[in-house]
Amino acid sequence: MEIEKVYPIHPEDEPLQVLPTLILRGLVIFPGMMLQFDVGRKKSVLALGKSMEENQLIFLVAQRDLTEEDPSAEDLYTMGVVARIRQVVRRTDDGIRLFAEGLYRAKICTIKEEKPFVLAEVEKIEPKKRQPTPNTEALIRYTQSLFDNYIQNYTHVPPDIVLGVVQQKDCGELADYIAMNISLDFDKKQEILEELHPYRRLQRLSVMLKAELEILSIEARISEKAKDQIDENQRDYYLREQMKAIADELGEDDNPLEEADQLRERIEKSGMPQEQQEKLLKECDRLAKMPDGSHESSVITTYVETCLSLPWGKSSKDRIDLQKARRILDRDHYGLNKVKDRIVESLAVKKLNPDIKGQILCLVGPPGVGKTSIAHSVAEALGRKYVRVSLGGVRDESDIRGHRRTYIGAMPGRIINAIKQAGTNNPVILLDEIDKLGNDYRGDPSSALLEVLDSAQNNTFVDHYIDMPFDLSKVFFITTANDANNIPDPLYDRMDVITLGSYTHEEKFNIATKYLIPKQLKNSGISTKNLRISATCTREIIDGYTREAGVRSLERQISTICRKSAVQIVKEPETVIRVTPKNLEEYLGPRKFRNESQNKKDMIGLVNGLAWTSVGGEMLPIEVAVMDGTGKIELTGSLGDVMKESARTAISCIRTRADKLGISKDFYSKYDIHIHAPEGAVPKDGPSAGAAMATAITSALTNIPIRHDVAMTGEITLLGRILPIGGLREKTMAAYRAGIKTVLIPSENVCDLAEVDSVVKDSVEFLPMEKIDQVLDAALTKKPEKVVQS
Repeated sequence: MEIEKVYPIHPEDEPLQVLPTLILRGLVIFPGMMLQFDVGRKKSVLALGKSMEENQLIFLVAQRDLTEEDPSAEDLYTMGVVARIRQVVRRTDDGIRLFAEGLYRAKICTIKEEKPFVLAEVEKIEPKKRQPTPNTEALIRYTQSLFDNYIQNYTHVPPDIVLGVVQQKDCGELADYIAMNISLDFDKKQEILEELHPYRRLQRLSVMLKAELEILSIEARISEKAKDQIDENQRDYYLREQMKAIADELGEDDNPLEEADQLRERIEKSGMPQEQQEKLLKECDRLAKMPDGSHESSVITTYVETCLSLPWGKSSKDRIDLQKARRILDRDHYGLNKVKDRIVESLAVKKLNPDIKGQILCLVGPPGVGKTSIAHSVAEALGRKYVRVSLGGVRDESDIRGHRRTYIGAMPGRIINAIKQAGTNNPVILLDEIDKLGNDYRGDPSSALLEVLDSAQNNTFVDHYIDMPFDLSKVFFITTANDANNIPDPLYDRMDVITLGSYTHEEKFNIATKYLIPKQLKNSGISTKNLRISATCTREIIDGYTREAGVRSLERQISTICRKSAVQIVKEPETVIRVTPKNLEEYLGPRKFRNESQNKKDMIGLVNGLAWTSVGGEMLPIEVAVMDGTGKIELTGSLGDVMKESARTAISCIRTRADKLGISKDFYSKYDIHIHAPEGAVPKDGPSAGAAMATAITSALTNIPIRHDVAMTGEITLLGRILPIGGLREKTMAAYRAGIKTVLIPSENVCDLAEVDSVVKDSVEFLPMEKIDQVLDAALTKKPEKVVQS
């Protein structure tokens, strides 16, 4: 900084003077007071320059309104102080710092000029002197004691000022001296300046000082009381208030209090129930008390944001049109009439009673029959959002119910996430592969689904993370499974189970023609003009290259044809490819499966059993060989314990009928019997092959062939009774695919024939059986003779 020259003092005694006037804002100077302040306004700088050119005297007067940038004569107090400029310092930022000494009081008589700076004629106010009296002495001592109390309890004052107060014996000078060294508002200081009578001036100051002491005392008591009562959270709140003020000054918007206010506003507009709203508002109150940047504040923010993202009161409007719904279902899926009828029935009930609770369907069937895709069609038919939740391999209960917020990385469960993803509280949610749920030390997820899939309870479903009831009763749940036996009974009981069977040859042909071939042509970018697959070729693919309940493998074979054709079309864009049974091997290679109904003969010890698997029904040939030995029984083919017991039961049953069947009574000790189920690497279990094994054993012991066009299923007892079995629809479908003409079934399963496809019933003859004797009569090529063999 550049320091200018210090000018000498020239006392002025004239009562009237015309002086440059410097207007003070929020500042009052007293006679005998040294004051330094910055000068920035243009008028003030010009007035200061004028004073420096003449006698360094300047009139300092305060303005009434602090907000006024360019005050006029009416905006000024009349009483001010004539001061002498002691020093002027020019700062590097073009500002001026002024050091001035107050000389004496003066009042404005007239304003001579207002531009370019204020020039005023002022009258000097001579100080009044008063002889000391007991009253003045008492007032001086009283004021000094007030000042002493002030500096001891509430502020720090330099020792030289304390000494100056003690040495003052004049009322007026003491009032001026104390007023300029304590913290008072400028308007109160102006009152002291304008009071010319010394005694009244000190008296007025003592009143102000007494009031200030009372205010400071109250503040101290409040502060002490707050200090005693404040806890850590209140302290944090006080600091946060300070941080908020600092952030406001810096122009920063992201602080916890504002964030809490924003969340509170969103909660009030969310439309959620009152109970949930109150809980989230409490969380906002907690957030407001958190220091900025703390881990807990981010956890609370994430929690509230997650709760707000749920569609508490947002529903999609159902557009229930039964005819349109049926058209959509027929458009997307061939067959599956039972499922379509059930869905249309549900829609009809929903139309009649819109307030009905959520419905839960369970589609059970082999892979590839359209269980998953039908849920999407249901959502489209209803006009609702669709969300798929895969449950395959889920072992942790928290995947369903969510994690509690006390854990790091906690999140909602899959059900709440699905609701959040849908954006409405009444979507169609597909719980895929519900039979593949596992359980371990982390809990049983199937048990967690009990509340979800119960329309009487799920209106208050509580996710561990959300920790508040959420209404799932409006959701349309559809679950899928391959094997209903793997679904826990309590969970199975909560669902309306619809069984989807294997597709017949005719259904596969129609699906391939209407859906799969057009889909794969589109995926491959091939026009129907370039590639044509004949109907006979499609049937050949179904019979010779696929052996499944669904159509996934069939779709893969069609995709293979499209890919190989694409290579040719890229080389010759105008070529037309026709795939027929004659050139099919060029695309798919040699035929993988031969027609089981061909090249088959009646054989001894070989019977056609029927088995149920998770992918549909299968033919289960069983072979029995009898050899000289010591009565050993060999069971091979990866048989389970139940199936092994069925084999031993069948042997015991045959022994009880040895005479009737013309079998030596001691065959069990003279011969070794070996029972084998081909495809030994595939595990097999269950009691339903008992009748088939008894038939094969009888054939091997009597040397009578078994009819190759007959298949059978049924559990056998020691007394030869044939007991009912499950999975009749899938087993009969396997027999139909293999070209079997006659199927022997337990009599108690006759009622299940209503579930069998009509094309199967038209092609296969079903014979009900109650005893093993009836089975042997129908399966063996001739009756055993009642002759005991030696």
